[in-house]
Amino acid sequence: MRIAIATDAWSPQVNGVVRTLQSVRAELERQGHEVLVISPDRFYSMPCPTYPEIRLAFARTASVGKMLADFNPHAIHLATEGPICLAARRWCLTRDFPFTTAYHTQFPDYVSARIGIDPGWIWRYITWFHWPAQAVLASTPSIAETLRAQGLTKIKHWGRGVDLATFGPHIVPDPAIRALDGPIQLYVGRVAIEKNIEAFLDSGVPGTKVIVGDGPARTTLEAKYPDAHFLGPKFGADLAAAYAAADVFVFPSKTDTFGLVMIEALASGVPVAAFPVTGPIDVLKPDVGAMADDLDQAITSALALNRGDCAAYGQTFTWDASARQFLEALAPVRLEEALAA
Repeated sequence: MRIAIATDAWSPQVNGVVRTLQSVRAELERQGHEVLVISPDRFYSMPCPTYPEIRLAFARTASVGKMLADFNPHAIHLATEGPICLAARRWCLTRDFPFTTAYHTQFPDYVSARIGIDPGWIWRYITWFHWPAQAVLASTPSIAETLRAQGLTKIKHWGRGVDLATFGPHIVPDPAIRALDGPIQLYVGRVAIEKNIEAFLDSGVPGTKVIVGDGPARTTLEAKYPDAHFLGPKFGADLAAAYAAADVFVFPSKTDTFGLVMIEALASGVPVAAFPVTGPIDVLKPDVGAMADDLDQAITSALALNRGDCAAYGQTFTWDASARQFLEALAPVRLEEALAA
């Protein structure tokens, strides 16, 4: 099958959306499908205000449409709600070409946290964008319910996976992290206000706090919390070794739709502490994670959990399963030709 994916989030951005799309594309191509990704690197772009690592592409409908027409896809998926996907959406609607979308990011909450705009205004746009889609892909039951509450009813499940060749209980821990005073409490992700990292940094559980990642809040937080260890971004084997060195993974965000880093930590044998909010309540089970409104309580409880149980559960999340769910949700035209391709 020829599958076109339009997205405003792509490398060099480092986030769960990009990692999901790249992992699923690789799995689809491994299965023999042909995948076209229309991403910001194909266009002139400018930094997004307050989010400079995100590039806003100057993507005209004619340019995006030519790419789609030349590719002649069997199915089109719009991964984000930005300029590229807006152009692809217009092209599809003028040709009555079916498409699917996905709700990856709690964008209304992010915008509200950053600049104080009423999330309701952003939801009007989100609902308008997704309304014509044949299906809106959601990663968890909680997100599906959130979308239904906004009037979007054509929801299909699209889970996430872990690169089990990279993350696992067999990985040798990072010796520098492991040498720190325990218990070692790890955060991995963007260092930004909407991730609620200060709730973790303010927690009072003894041990060492380690932050892996980068973002606009890093300089401020490093100055405010000199006892925490800010290691910057890590990837691949280095990231796997950081997970392996932790005693507990702390996920303080209250605005994520899933939390890919949680299942990477679990697959590495690391229990998770989080707030009982969307993402953690869908992903975690009592024997692998602890959730509480008091983050100190959640961290303390998580530290008592069995690492073997965490690893076994984390390794049930695979990109193969995620790719199959993605394929099943697509709305291909010329179905017989697509099945034969």
